[in-house]
Amino acid sequence: MVSVNNLSLYFGGQDIFKDISFMVNKGDRIGLTGKNGAGKSTLLKVLAKELTPNNGNISVPNGIIVGFLRQDLEFEDGRTVLEEAQTAFEFLNDVELRMNEANKQLTERTDYESDEYLEVINEFNELEERFRMAGGNDTAAEISQVLNGLGFTQYDFERQTTEFSGGWRMRIELAKILLMKPDLLLLDEPTNHLDIESIMWLEKWLKNYSGAVVLVSHDRFFLDASTNRTIEVAFSKINDYKASYTKYLTLREDRVVKQIQAKKNQDKFIEETKVLINKFRAKKNKASFAQSLIKKLEKLEIINVEQEDTARMKFRFPPAPHSGKMSLEVKNSCKSYGDLQVLDDVNLEVVRGDKIAFVGKNGEGKSTLAKMIVKEIDFTGEITLGHQVKMGYYAQNQAEFLDENLTVLETIEQAATEDTAGKVRSILGSFLFSNDEVEKKVKVLSGGERARVALCKLLLEPYNLLIMDEPTNHLDITSKGLLKKALENYDGSLILVSHDREFLQELTQKVYEFKNQNIKEYIGDIDTFLSEKDLENFKQLESSQKDQKNTKEDKTKEQLTYADKKNQQKKIKKLQNRISKLEKEIATLEQSQKAIDTDLANPKKFKELSQKDGFFDEYEKNRQKLQDLEGEWELAAEALERIK
Repeated sequence: MVSVNNLSLYFGGQDIFKDISFMVNKGDRIGLTGKNGAGKSTLLKVLAKELTPNNGNISVPNGIIVGFLRQDLEFEDGRTVLEEAQTAFEFLNDVELRMNEANKQLTERTDYESDEYLEVINEFNELEERFRMAGGNDTAAEISQVLNGLGFTQYDFERQTTEFSGGWRMRIELAKILLMKPDLLLLDEPTNHLDIESIMWLEKWLKNYSGAVVLVSHDRFFLDASTNRTIEVAFSKINDYKASYTKYLTLREDRVVKQIQAKKNQDKFIEETKVLINKFRAKKNKASFAQSLIKKLEKLEIINVEQEDTARMKFRFPPAPHSGKMSLEVKNSCKSYGDLQVLDDVNLEVVRGDKIAFVGKNGEGKSTLAKMIVKEIDFTGEITLGHQVKMGYYAQNQAEFLDENLTVLETIEQAATEDTAGKVRSILGSFLFSNDEVEKKVKVLSGGERARVALCKLLLEPYNLLIMDEPTNHLDITSKGLLKKALENYDGSLILVSHDREFLQELTQKVYEFKNQNIKEYIGDIDTFLSEKDLENFKQLESSQKDQKNTKEDKTKEQLTYADKKNQQKKIKKLQNRISKLEKEIATLEQSQKAIDTDLANPKKFKELSQKDGFFDEYEKNRQKLQDLEGEWELAAEALERIK
């Protein structure tokens, strides 16, 4: 379908791609992988012929329709959502326009017996047949299916596109591209602005799609569900694997191991050959033999081990300053936009050290509550920060607030404090900006690189309450893992808005589900939440709420099916395991605290311990952790009792 031949591309003397070649065949589902700034989005632009390579060529058959979802789109105003979606059917719209003109002539003309009238009839019939064969009568249903799948309601169809945020307008563009049914679909991070329900719908749509797909995504679950081939972009080269992302990781590791072994064997051969050359080159009767060995080495194709892309972000959040026990309190808070009520009578408490996830369908108020907490928008009710709480905020579109005309270094220098001013280059280095890279203008950075700069700014000051709204958007898979590790080690309070299930796993201790203008608390991480909701994934959570409400009222214990009983046993076992784990943790912590209490009762040891920096803070933290574990144990025990 598409052939890339010896393609090279460079900007300002820096190679982006060097002599790369590959084919895109019908039915291919290709995931592009590589670190931020490796050239993934650039490769999509080259395939879409928005960028011209310096060398090589791209061969695309005539008549191939290409649909390209970019990260940076320019939107047109003046249409409703439905009207915008209808622009995807350019050919059908043209046929329909000509049909309407022919029909108008037939109603206005009275020369029924003339040849011209008969020609208009024939033209109308031909156009109508063409319209029908091309699926013109099905466009309304297709538009409705795609828009609903991407989260729009029937009410939204008649709203002006200008009423929607940038993320929702990206969804409209995605809908238009899907409705075009192109032969080649190029998608640059399509899941960034989708909630889980829409992501799952897109996965299903792609499975039934007959064309070829090349996509960039940093969502491992989405890559595994939507791709059958992985092209790795690294160091201006590509490596092509006939496998989805998780399998690619294993194949890549095997490939590098074999290359290392082959390289060792070749190095040994070269060393031995050089010894022979030095031995015989001075002897007259062996000089010709030595020359033949030299020529043999010159012709030898040197094996280069694929240098593993090991550049990694290395960072930790600064230790959280000491604060009161209560970090945040939200009381009877409400938010509406005109007649649209988003949140109604919301109550929430965040205790020092809490790590909380906000989940739910887009539009249910997750980001809205985050903005209310940081006082970015007006609201009714009361939101209070605890004693000495210092709050840091990472907005969903944080990277958009960067000054594009500043360099990376200037951006961080302007945000640096007295304590961090002398460490700016070191901090930037930990975010993979070193040497000349710090002199890059923000406007030339990729989406992932901008996200790293925005994260870097957040680390310049210590906070004891972090609020992060979709921080993984645009970050590559490795960077996401490192951010997760940093948040796991962060000792302050955390509120995290995210649709990335893998990122949320084992990161938070509480989950708040946003639904019906309010929130509901669940103790545990995201997997515990899904298990408690008796769901396999977020899609079931977001799409089956009505069904659950209706069936729960009718179902009794006597009517439990085999599947229900099996599910119940599964829940019981999971809770029993959780209770057992909690009991062990409580016993270990109690023993540790008891030993410390014994030491504190001894005046000599009390004096030694009290002189240690941070001892009492650590003691208080462990005491609080013990209380939290005991509270969690009680809830789990009650849940087990209810199920039994």
